[in-house]
Amino acid sequence: MAERKPFLLRIDSGVLDAVQRWANDDLRSLNAQIEFVLRDALRRAGRAPRSRPDETAQEPEDRET
Repeated sequence: MAERKPFLLRIDSGVLDAVQRWANDDLRSLNAQIEFVLRDALRRAGRAPRSRPDETAQEPEDRET
């Protein structure tokens, strides 16, 4: 699992309230919603972090012999 780092975020109260409502609608915590939005923005911008080999457990391929 990826290392989690705490980070203090200063944010406009209106934006925070809107993201909290969005999180509630999606049944996520506020923290999970913020991470979801950031990851989506990174993916759309082509800047998503590459996953580490230990994060993407791949099953062995079936090989015909």
